[in-house]
Amino acid sequence: MTNLIRGLIATLLSATLLTACTGGESNVSKGNREGILHYGNGSEPQGLDPQVVTGVPENHIVSSLFEGLTTKNPWTLEPEPGVAMSWDISEDGKVYTFHLNPEAKWSNGEVITASDFVWSWNRALHPKMGNQYSYMLFPVEGAEAYAKRETEDFNDVGVKAIDDHTLEVTLIASTPYFLQLLDHYSTYPVHPETILKHGEMYDRYTKWTRPENMVGNGAFVLDEWLLNRRVSVKKSETYWDRDTVKLNGVIFYPTENIVSEERMFRVDQLHYTQEVPLDKLPVYKAKENSPLRLSPYLGSYFYLFNTEQAPVDDVRVRKALAMSIDRDKLIRTVLHGIYTSSYSITPPGTMGYNPPKLFDYDPEQARQLLAEAGYPNGEGWPGVEVIYNTSENHRKIAVALQQMWKDELNINITISNQEWKVYLDSIDTMNYAIARRGWIGDYVDANNFLDMYLTGGGNNNTGFAEPAYDEMIARLAPRAKTQEERYKIFYEAETMLMEQMPILPIYTYSSKHLLHPSVRDMPANLMDHLNLKYVWLDENWNAANEETE
Repeated sequence: MTNLIRGLIATLLSATLLTACTGGESNVSKGNREGILHYGNGSEPQGLDPQVVTGVPENHIVSSLFEGLTTKNPWTLEPEPGVAMSWDISEDGKVYTFHLNPEAKWSNGEVITASDFVWSWNRALHPKMGNQYSYMLFPVEGAEAYAKRETEDFNDVGVKAIDDHTLEVTLIASTPYFLQLLDHYSTYPVHPETILKHGEMYDRYTKWTRPENMVGNGAFVLDEWLLNRRVSVKKSETYWDRDTVKLNGVIFYPTENIVSEERMFRVDQLHYTQEVPLDKLPVYKAKENSPLRLSPYLGSYFYLFNTEQAPVDDVRVRKALAMSIDRDKLIRTVLHGIYTSSYSITPPGTMGYNPPKLFDYDPEQARQLLAEAGYPNGEGWPGVEVIYNTSENHRKIAVALQQMWKDELNINITISNQEWKVYLDSIDTMNYAIARRGWIGDYVDANNFLDMYLTGGGNNNTGFAEPAYDEMIARLAPRAKTQEERYKIFYEAETMLMEQMPILPIYTYSSKHLLHPSVRDMPANLMDHLNLKYVWLDENWNAANEETE
């Protein structure tokens, strides 16, 4: 879709919404009355298969339709019972025995069994599945060997159905964050019969995820999916904890155009926005009883380098690009002071771990490195393109960096926006030189940021491959006897990563959303985690405190 057509659609949508606001009941008013949350979800979802999708927009929908052994409490971020009503952990921390809730059912009424998890984890790890998050299960004994074709027998993997309601999982070492992994969508169970009805175990993007076919086990069921318009879910009648669920449904809107999304919020067509345009932040900050919600966020914003493509295959070029960015100025001006400059992949202070800082804003050193790489004062520079997924905020950041690189290094960088699915494909196939990227913690531990760059990892799309790094992250750190020893290994590994610099860190996130005052029990948290089973809408909220435009 061209930018012109996209712009026309956004304009027509906004006009329709304004008409709806003035001429009839708004989404928010009707939603509050009917218990339907109207949710700005960012991009159109890549898909709804838990073992295929990789993005935040998909996570919000998939996690409403499926549930893992554990779920995450949105206030504390602590694991709490999901399909497993309880669990026992062996003294050495290596064997977990999960006791499944006999009331946990699929949306077709069938009881969920331990064998369903065994089958689903087999699928998640199967080499033909192409699950980019298969490494999430690598703490399980034999899981990595199975995923890498070193063994073809899933019986060698440490996950066993003791009986219908008892699942035993054996780990290679005590893993302090293991329970947190189990509410990640890549570990969710899927309904075997439904998958096989529409293809093989490992087939991707089959018809099983269509509303008329999908069988899930979450608090909601898929009701409607209109491409580029909305995804609607409704409350499940078979969910084991349905009495806790107060919403009758959620409508997820693809709000890639954040200017239109903010406009939709202003005219009461959305309860919640996924983003806020940067130039609107001062406006909302100045409001009394502002709907703006800014919160600390366990996430990093950075650029990827394709280390196999010239000229960024030269580490001196990568370091020159990194050192010529004035992050503090970028944040102070373009980003309105809401983020923190970063110089590594892991957000500082993650469970007490602080990453190394090996460089700073140093344009003189950057120019020297670029000259050593063969481009003195930018002479002979072949040109490079930066790609980013369509977003006005991403565009503004790319334009600012483009200008800094021109001013400091005298080089031209082109920038190009791509729609979400195209952008993901470009990164997956390494069809880029430099690409915008963000990573939001799936669990609160530095490992979640560092294990991305294991050789051959599903989310390592940089060409970085270092056996010593693999050894530290995959072997030594999990077997560390103390947290201090583990963090020391992380520090050494991250130092190695940033010396080779397959990524260009820019800032540590804060989350920013617009939230309607009628929304209850959707707390801000470090992971910006959404648990829809607790959310409800207050039809009698105090409208007198709302400021309108």
